[in-house]
Amino acid sequence: MKKNKIVIWTALILMLVLAGCRNTENQKAGSSSETTSAVAEPRELKDFLGNQVSVPATPKRVIGSYLEDYLVALGVTPVAQWSVNDGKSIQNYLEGSLKNVPTIAHDLPFEAVTSFKPDLLLISSSGTVEGGKYDQYAKIAPTYVVENGETVNWRDQLIEVGNVLNKKADAEKVLKEYDEKTKTAKADIKKATAGESAAVIWVVNNAAFMVSEKTSSGAVLYGELGLKVPNLVKEISEKATANWSAVSLEKLAELDADNIFLVNSDRANGAAMLEDAIWKNIPAVKNGRVYEFGPETSWLYTGPIANGQIIDDVLASLVKKDR
Repeated sequence: MKKNKIVIWTALILMLVLAGCRNTENQKAGSSSETTSAVAEPRELKDFLGNQVSVPATPKRVIGSYLEDYLVALGVTPVAQWSVNDGKSIQNYLEGSLKNVPTIAHDLPFEAVTSFKPDLLLISSSGTVEGGKYDQYAKIAPTYVVENGETVNWRDQLIEVGNVLNKKADAEKVLKEYDEKTKTAKADIKKATAGESAAVIWVVNNAAFMVSEKTSSGAVLYGELGLKVPNLVKEISEKATANWSAVSLEKLAELDADNIFLVNSDRANGAAMLEDAIWKNIPAVKNGRVYEFGPETSWLYTGPIANGQIIDDVLASLVKKDR
């Protein structure tokens, strides 16, 4: 009889322990479910144009036309990538990360956007959503217009895109690593060039354009790497209305740069201006101090990846023993 009682009490205790374990597990599961539910809640953000946007907590299908540099830097692969000329021209310098990503026209046709079933649409330019287009895009997916305009730089945009994607810490890390790279490169360039100047010239359709002092690759060369600004670049920049300004071959004859970074979009067919006597008599050209790059490189773009590649190109060109 005593033995039976012991067995019964043992069984009761075991049942109570098991019940307690189940309750604990259920509480943990409930807590986990509640946490997941809380994290999954959309965030209400106000975009550059003042639109209130319900942004998914973890967007999975993002379209950020012409913002791909930031997306890739933050570890996000978009469902479609910016293109022009019916998809023939893309940001080739990002090909390693976007190789299998289909293209979408730069003006974001509604039908094309819809076909990709995005859960977040990031807009890089306010002009894209003018004329009532914003409301049409917003019917397809949450649509957020990133700050843009002449006073906005790539750093501002990177941080904002990071915030929208719930990756602000990642964006700050990208900036920190970029600044460290820039600091090291600037010191190496200063040591190798001893205060030399440089200009960036883009040749396309046998016409020349010069980058402005404080925009695009100009901001990298002068503002971040500390290369000296040639007088002609200063003159052109004062009247500039865009990142690149047209400059005649005759005007280029006045270029007093020690080095020229040439972005040659006419490589395939050749540019007659590069065979002209005026071009060949520019001091930097005569001294063999022209460093040529194709249109597939990042020199025509901006962002942490584009600028990082420009820095690599400058280092490879200027910091070498046989200069």
